[in-house]
Amino acid sequence: MRPDTPPSWTPSAQESEQPAQVRRILRLFHPYRGRLAVVGLLVAASALVSVASPFLLREILDTAIPDGRTGLLTLLALGMIAAAVVNSVFGVLQTLISTTVGQRVMHDLRTAVYDRLQRMPLAFFTRTRTGEVQSRIANDIGGMQATVTSTATSLVSNLTSVVATVVAMLALDWRLTVVSLLLLPVFVWISRRVGAERKRITSQRQKQMAAMSAMVTESLSVSGILLGRSMGRSESLTQQFAQESEHLVGLEVRASMAGRWRMSTIGIVMAAMPALIYWAAGIALQAGGPAVSIGTLVAFVSLQQGLLRPTVSLLSTGVQVQTSLALFARIFEYLDLPIDITEPAAPVRLEKVHGEVRFDAVDFDYDSAPPGPAKAALSKGASKGTLRGVDLTVPAGGSLAVVGSTGSGKTTLSYLVPRLYDVTGGRVLIDGVDVRDLDFDSLARAVGVVSQETYLFHASVAENLRFAKPDATDGELVAAAEAAQIHDHIASLPDGYDTLVGERGYRFSGGEKQRLAIARTILRDPPVLILDEATSALDTRTEQAVQEAIDSLSAGRTTITIAHRLSTVRDADQIVVLDGGRIAERGTHEELLAKDGRYATLVRRDAHLSPVVPAV
Repeated sequence: MRPDTPPSWTPSAQESEQPAQVRRILRLFHPYRGRLAVVGLLVAASALVSVASPFLLREILDTAIPDGRTGLLTLLALGMIAAAVVNSVFGVLQTLISTTVGQRVMHDLRTAVYDRLQRMPLAFFTRTRTGEVQSRIANDIGGMQATVTSTATSLVSNLTSVVATVVAMLALDWRLTVVSLLLLPVFVWISRRVGAERKRITSQRQKQMAAMSAMVTESLSVSGILLGRSMGRSESLTQQFAQESEHLVGLEVRASMAGRWRMSTIGIVMAAMPALIYWAAGIALQAGGPAVSIGTLVAFVSLQQGLLRPTVSLLSTGVQVQTSLALFARIFEYLDLPIDITEPAAPVRLEKVHGEVRFDAVDFDYDSAPPGPAKAALSKGASKGTLRGVDLTVPAGGSLAVVGSTGSGKTTLSYLVPRLYDVTGGRVLIDGVDVRDLDFDSLARAVGVVSQETYLFHASVAENLRFAKPDATDGELVAAAEAAQIHDHIASLPDGYDTLVGERGYRFSGGEKQRLAIARTILRDPPVLILDEATSALDTRTEQAVQEAIDSLSAGRTTITIAHRLSTVRDADQIVVLDGGRIAERGTHEELLAKDGRYATLVRRDAHLSPVVPAV
């Protein structure tokens, strides 16, 4: 159930790429450098205000109280209160700005990953589990929230506080400062070790969360529930999920406890520092060394205590940053996926499409596909569906039917027209223009696809239809539904066009979903129409109803029909029989029957397997 790990995901590869990865992370914040500069100023001001309080305290203890100077005492006390108020205000402003910047960076990452995935070739999604994709966007980017929203500010704030505090401590007494900082290098070394350990565990944890997300997506969808219950596998699926969850429990515990004792040791030592300072001052005094005033000693311990929080926080931030590098690596892996199908630098825009489609010496070979994830996906079972030397012309408004046995390349041929795949040889042209030279918008407006697997969103009927044309009026929706022969059924529903279709349209039958898809395509009004076995999964009576809707949709359009049931292609202007990716026969229905070749054999087989049932 766990997704395969790409070779680049080895720990050594990650470690060697860390400097470049850190630079890339910093570039994410570049658009917001102005706001970050404001945060930096607030942090610096806050650090200066914080270290002022111990000096005010020293004056209170050494001067104002012993000398009975009430006025000075009042001013110093008010100064300490003002410092606390100003520090709090600065802290709120820091949090507001840094959180806003962090959330904008999160938004940028989510949008960038989604945009990249939208432009990935179809083959990528045939090999990648939906839950894995969702996990990258939700779990991985979500897991970085603390890092991008607060870590940068925390890092700057704590570092500034540590530097300012150390300078103030040196100003009070350099010898006590040396004693306080003796163990700091050891603490830094420990935190780096802990960070590296947590990073490794985090990478494993995110992969496990992706596996669980994929399992949930697959098994708790409508299709998954139907399959699990009909096969009697519900209990075993629950057990399998429990095993995956148990594995995640172990990883979560390891991630939480990794280096916990070592970091706790650092906290204990830092907390014990005041006692060490008092002891050192007492020993120095008894040994005849220079005396340290009570005010200086208390102020120094106050600074030292103030050093504890930012130092521990700084070390913890370093651990968190190292842990987050694993999450950033997973996101960057998706952002770095090569896009095989791209728009040309100077694309051609077709304002008016007549609809002539021509296949000019078209070759398509999975083994010759461009390198990258698409080729990896396509190469699985690549011996089938390849095309060789396909020459075809479909005049504007004409109809072509493509038939052949399973694996002959029918669907592959149809996918080349809307550029779901790119040819590896030859050209596919619309109105004489290579589809690879067209801008994506022109191509999308020119070609519509109605496939066997109809997809409907979990939304209302109207929203599903308007996916093809967001500005469509209610009248246009009704007209499209009437043309697809589905309006009467929609109107009979309690909520009419506002009826929710359910997950993947499971509130509707197969024929009703197919007619909704046809209505959606009618609303899109493409000049070129691809029908990829649009009725093959339907019973004969439903097929007849859907076929009438298809006939309405096809009128006046260039139509390429990929047919499994040959009864749907008898009236095509041209029928092509594919065999092993090559054109074996071509002609009209009557011409091919007269040849008594492959097509005639397919017709006899089709008649035997699917006898015509009169419509009732």
